[in-house]
Amino acid sequence: MSFGFFGIQIGFALQNADVSRIFQTLGGSVDTLPALWIAGPITGLLVQPIIGHFSDRTWTPLGRRRPYFLAGALLSSLALVLMPNTGALWVAAGLLWMLDASINIAMEPFRAFVGDMVEPERRTAAYALQTAFIGGGAVAASLAPLFITRVLGVSNVAAPGRIPASVRDAFYAGALALCCAVLWTVFTTREPRPEQLAAAIKPAAETSPQPEPAGSGHGWGWLAAGAGLAALVAGLRLGGPIYVLSGALAAFGLGQIVSRRRARAGRAPDVFSHILGDLAAMPAEMKRLAVAQFFSWSALFIMWIFATPSVAQDQFGSIDPSSRAYNDGADWVGMLFAVYNGVAAIYAFALPWLTDRIGRRSTHMINLCAGAIGFSAFLFVRDPLWLLAPMIGIGMAWSSILTLPYAILCDVIAPAKRGVYMGLFNIFIVAPQLIVATVMGAVSRTFFPHAPVFALMVAAACLLAAAVACLRIGDGVSSRLRAAG
Repeated sequence: MSFGFFGIQIGFALQNADVSRIFQTLGGSVDTLPALWIAGPITGLLVQPIIGHFSDRTWTPLGRRRPYFLAGALLSSLALVLMPNTGALWVAAGLLWMLDASINIAMEPFRAFVGDMVEPERRTAAYALQTAFIGGGAVAASLAPLFITRVLGVSNVAAPGRIPASVRDAFYAGALALCCAVLWTVFTTREPRPEQLAAAIKPAAETSPQPEPAGSGHGWGWLAAGAGLAALVAGLRLGGPIYVLSGALAAFGLGQIVSRRRARAGRAPDVFSHILGDLAAMPAEMKRLAVAQFFSWSALFIMWIFATPSVAQDQFGSIDPSSRAYNDGADWVGMLFAVYNGVAAIYAFALPWLTDRIGRRSTHMINLCAGAIGFSAFLFVRDPLWLLAPMIGIGMAWSSILTLPYAILCDVIAPAKRGVYMGLFNIFIVAPQLIVATVMGAVSRTFFPHAPVFALMVAAACLLAAAVACLRIGDGVSSRLRAAG
């Protein structure tokens, strides 16, 4: 059931570990990396709620969720093959859009798929097992360039402006692995039919919150906020990428206005009206979880962007993407990413045991603090080998982030809305990424233009903020205690 996520994570981890390297090889500077990475947040923001909405309403010979697994896997594999063969920065940025959209199409229904198939008292264990597959896939992908270089003897250095052969081969292998793993899940699992989910799965029209015309004032507020931010950016000359954030706010407000006016006119709600209505009707616990997710994923996105330039500069002494030292540093980042993902995969098996004893909330807070300590260590460690130790704390946080919020969320949303709410929950994963992508370039350029390691200190602060936000989340008791009670 979760094996397809092994393949999806291979593609995702290759993207995280090597796309900054590709961008810099093709001429991107450190302070432009966040803007180039903006594809991920925007595609996730748009694609995941839509895919969730339609997967709740889909039934085909392959079931509800599996058609999306299959389509996303095929498109992701194609993007992985094309990405390392481009010779232009703008083409690579466009392929990142394609790759991110395709991975989101495949990935979003997997969260709802587990919720559909597993009884409530076993969901922490089920999502923990999914995290183990995620960690295993990420380890394989993160080590691939290093393995191809050190074991197979393929060069990790190329002429300026050319992608190293080791990176190309890693992406080809990743494309094959992603496609095969997802096909395994598609053809070896069977989903319960809608009628088998009994009364919990009602026709979508019966359960969708309908937009209320009186709420249109909120739309005008969001529209004004977007326009105000754009004016502020222009006045302070903060740079073009931040306009994306203001545009997102304005578009959200405009969508609310249009949705409310359609409702006043008596017109049937379209897909966007349904999604906006579901967003407005989020359970309170989901809103509290969203705050912790926001800060958690801000930290992760900062790490994925800035780890390579930071390690290459501070531990390997190079800022030249065509140099051997830089590429050795980039390969070592792959090793570091493999370690934190490996820790996450193993640690996932301990999470059900911990939550049985101290609750989901306390477990999550401890793990987030461990991750913050790991990020902070980058400021003090100069020996690349010793960077392996901080990755243990980061792996604990990553395992928890991938498991516990989803186990809690499944308990507070209606089964008929599982797909769309899992998609909407991902807004609070991609929105912080959008903010990081639009503002971290300006922050880096202004405060630490020659020291990308300080971006990782910002990541540490974000994880601490997420831990504090967990205080407002209900203290998730163990599956055993819930079953007994």
